[in-house]
Amino acid sequence: MQGPPAGDPKHLTDAMATVPLAVVILTYNEEPNIARCLDSVAGWAGQVFVLDSFSTDRTVQIARGRSADVHQRAFQGFADQRNWALAYLPFGFDWVLFLDADEWLSEPLKREIADRLSREGDGPVGYFLPRRHRFMGRWLRFGGLDRTRLLRLFRRERGRCESRLVDEHFVVDGPTAALRGDLLTEDRKGIGAWIDRHNRYARLEARELLRQRQVDGTRMRGRLWGSQPERKRWIRERLWNRLPLFTRPVLLFVYRYVLRGGFLDGGAGLVYHLLESFWYRLLIDLNYRELLRSGEIEAEAPPPLRAEARR
Repeated sequence: MQGPPAGDPKHLTDAMATVPLAVVILTYNEEPNIARCLDSVAGWAGQVFVLDSFSTDRTVQIARGRSADVHQRAFQGFADQRNWALAYLPFGFDWVLFLDADEWLSEPLKREIADRLSREGDGPVGYFLPRRHRFMGRWLRFGGLDRTRLLRLFRRERGRCESRLVDEHFVVDGPTAALRGDLLTEDRKGIGAWIDRHNRYARLEARELLRQRQVDGTRMRGRLWGSQPERKRWIRERLWNRLPLFTRPVLLFVYRYVLRGGFLDGGAGLVYHLLESFWYRLLIDLNYRELLRSGEIEAEAPPPLRAEARR
């Protein structure tokens, strides 16, 4: 069979082509997940960085075995780690794509990114990626999860991560657009690791609720008519945070599981929404009340967040 014409970039095979971007993956003990993540970008991305927080399992060995450029740095928070990566990793490309270790790229998304970045001229400086979630062996399609959009691909000189303890987002200075191909996610560490992780997140989220101001003023502004993350931030700050404690988990579970059809995902949907919509949110409220009573932080609720420049 005759192959593609030599020297014609329009006919390069996927195996021969690389996309002019750098992928950055933060890791700590991600042995069950990291191989699949790296395999999805190997030979496709121009650079692949793993920024590891001194894993004690085989994460680093697996990453190096797949030719990733591994750097190590003590973990001081997700936003801090991501902004350090943007400032200090030896990038050779203008575009950067951040992935979590339990995520991987679908083939349609890879083709779409390659196509978008091959176009010249002024245009978006950042792209939102739609994420599909696999839980207990099932792709979750309902409960609002099918509409999750994350800003992960952007020109590195135009983007940064907002200063939050948890649930941080990237922001860019300039126009954005949305892609259609799926960013896929599934944590292979098991339910015990999921619970441990969300225990930590709940404590951080409770502390975030009580923070009076951001350390460096970098924060995504909540806007009702903005991007999906901005709308979610507006709802959280203007509505969610003003609801009575302990009623919020119940309301969220009813909204996602009943009104948004989470029950249509069967047993996996029930378990997911019981844990994520109810248990996790209840745990945040319990930690919040505990912090108030301990006197560790000022007992007054934080004032409404001031409007600031987009992160």
